[in-house]
Amino acid sequence: MSTVATAGGRTRRHLLSSADLDRAQVRAILDTAGEMQGIQQREVKKLPVLRGRTVVNLFFEDSTRTRSSFEIAGKWLSADVVNISGNGSSTSKGESLRDTVLTVAAMGVDALVVRHSASGAAHQVSQWVDAHVVNAGDGTHEHPTQALLDAYSMERRLGSLEGRHVVIVGDLTHSRVARSNLITLRTLGARVTLVAPPTLMPSGIATWSQVDGFELSHDLDAVLPTADAVMMLRVQRERMSGGFFPTAREYTVGFGLTRPRLQALVTANPDAVICHPGPMNRGLEIAADAADAAQSLVLDQVSAGVAVRMSVLYHLLAGEES
Repeated sequence: MSTVATAGGRTRRHLLSSADLDRAQVRAILDTAGEMQGIQQREVKKLPVLRGRTVVNLFFEDSTRTRSSFEIAGKWLSADVVNISGNGSSTSKGESLRDTVLTVAAMGVDALVVRHSASGAAHQVSQWVDAHVVNAGDGTHEHPTQALLDAYSMERRLGSLEGRHVVIVGDLTHSRVARSNLITLRTLGARVTLVAPPTLMPSGIATWSQVDGFELSHDLDAVLPTADAVMMLRVQRERMSGGFFPTAREYTVGFGLTRPRLQALVTANPDAVICHPGPMNRGLEIAADAADAAQSLVLDQVSAGVAVRMSVLYHLLAGEES
């Protein structure tokens, strides 16, 4: 996690990018998440470790999984959790992000969990406030806690990811999940192949400076037989302003995890797993048979989201001086 001196003279740790975490830090978060997941099985789901701390979820984009899991994570750690959405804040009246963030931070909060449509927004917020900041997704840039929970889910089924082949497929241009997953998976020693049509490969992807050793492909059928895990990315049509592929059907034929591709994957590797960060476009990037297959980790990822975000909040806040 990145550590910075704030304007108030305090030292604060943030999680803004997957590149902030070295292998030891990733391992510490995932190991703690394993302990936190046991809380979900208890009748009383509470730990007192963040009692007296205040966490504000500032979500300027819609979210179900991420926002809910951060809220549950904070409450299960006994923090006071406040949710603020873009539509319910003064930004809808024209107030700037900076003024909104400074207003919230002035109330004495300990951590801000920020989701925003602008890439780099979470980093900018961390420069303005005297509080811990967690990036819950910024534009098409990164989503580090999603990458951590994806890795956690894969490890629970596959064991160590060292040397495992993970294939990430789909809308790479608009995906913040893809970049964070690439960084985290490579940090854990996985082999990663990114698959997409040329129109959905980000400009300059081959020279992404934070990562080395990954592969690129436009042929999903060629890489599936060696995959230990396949992560299907949502086609983010709401971010598309042009024709990135001719028709939905043609995209599915070329890059969807269809029933025949599911059968080919399982035949080649019966232990292979399927991931999707959600929400899913069933019938577009993933067939219902694949989404609901025994190999699917989709619901495991949702469950892991609470445990991993509990771990992140714990590592940021527990034991920190006020």
